Amino acid sequence: MSSGASGSARTRYAILGCGSVGHAVAEDLTGRGKDVLILDRDESRVEALRDQDLNARVQDIADPDVVEALDDRDIVLILASDVEANKAAVSAVRDTGGDHYVVVRASDPVSEDELRERGADVVINPSTVIADSALQSLETGELEYMARQLAEIIEGGDGRMAILTHDNPEPDSIASATALQAIADAFGVEADILYSGDVGHQENRAFVNLLGIDLVARSDAPDLAEYGTVAAVDLAKSAEDGFDFDVDIDIYLDHLEAEVPFDARFVDVRTNVSSTSTILTKYLQEFDQSPTEAVATALLYGIRAETLDFKRDTTPADLTAAAYLHPFANHDTLEQVESPSMSPETLDVLAEAIQNREVQGSHLFSTAGFIRDREALAQAAQHLLNLEGITTTAVLGIADDTIYLAARSKDIRLNIGNVLDEAFSEMGDAAGHSTQGSLEIPLGIFTGIESSGDNRETLLNLTEEAVRRKLFDAFGVEGGGESGNGS
Repeated sequence: MSSGASGSARTRYAILGCGSVGHAVAEDLTGRGKDVLILDRDESRVEALRDQDLNARVQDIADPDVVEALDDRDIVLILASDVEANKAAVSAVRDTGGDHYVVVRASDPVSEDELRERGADVVINPSTVIADSALQSLETGELEYMARQLAEIIEGGDGRMAILTHDNPEPDSIASATALQAIADAFGVEADILYSGDVGHQENRAFVNLLGIDLVARSDAPDLAEYGTVAAVDLAKSAEDGFDFDVDIDIYLDHLEAEVPFDARFVDVRTNVSSTSTILTKYLQEFDQSPTEAVATALLYGIRAETLDFKRDTTPADLTAAAYLHPFANHDTLEQVESPSMSPETLDVLAEAIQNREVQGSHLFSTAGFIRDREALAQAAQHLLNLEGITTTAVLGIADDTIYLAARSKDIRLNIGNVLDEAFSEMGDAAGHSTQGSLEIPLGIFTGIESSGDNRETLLNLTEEAVRRKLFDAFGVEGGGESGNGS
């Protein structure tokens, strides 16, 4: 083959077999100013192509001599409807040692495999292409339809909108709520983002503060019945026992399916994406709303946090949403959010957890003792997950007569949320999903001893032993080893 693809020379194309598909490709390439040669065995078709000022020759593409016409061509597109002729053409090109880039048309999965075996670089099955195009059009149409419904509910509300995040909200939930608030604002509707629990994790606090996101505690907000519209985003993680609200929910958006179905006027749950932030990004695009810097930064961080910076369960939709948000986002702010300073309390908890760790197989358990900031447990569990050979971590702490445990996992065979629920649901509140979980147990359930200054260490030892044994048993490993930094 000629070296025409190198330097500044134009790439030269050959189309073998010029039915309706080949004709459409030839017209498009020629319209772009490409050098295109068409080979087809039908003389009348070739004459018609020449009448359209296309470079066409009569040639049976199943004849091995076809390669003689391809000597100065770089890319060969074999697009006849006769698959057997296409197979012969691929073989002819490859048998002569040609290094052309070959794209060929198949008719079914069996012929796809055979054409690849014969040396085709790319195999196209028109049926698959049509099906993919139809599904893409359906997805586009469905989003347009759902966007109209969402807009009608937002505009039809009488008064302010309440947007509920899940308990102790994290980046994906906060970012999704922030985007929905911006969408409501574009329709002339003011919205409050409401949360229960705490925004405790240092990264989450930095996230909210640096972007100026206004969150309102449920205890400080008006009763939900006073809002004209009530929306909920990303609640599945904190709703294993169902949803208990005093009013009907109008809008529900999530990327996870809740164990108990969510009843709302408008529901959009997409399990084929990895973050609710991805869903809200698609709605911004559908509404043709360019995100503000704060909203774009929040959504991009929400996607990155939920996918562990695109290392976990990332889908094409997540990537395209992130690519769309990238030019709008403030990357200096993102860096500040992702690298917040560690508080002395968190540092103390992490040090205790490292010192007291016990490892059984790839599972690590540790205790941080009596703590003031329970969110520090989650950070310690996440840090310990980086230790070599560790796939699951659990860190225990005691505060306010309550046992708190934070767990993290990167073992794809394990759902850490389910493990905690099955092991401890009868004695406390367990929540979580495949990669993270949390547990709260009244202290007296394990010990029967009331906490006081004189018995704190006894309580800690009894509690640690009981939880450790039960947890390792749930993991299916021996939990009776010596405490410390064993391996």
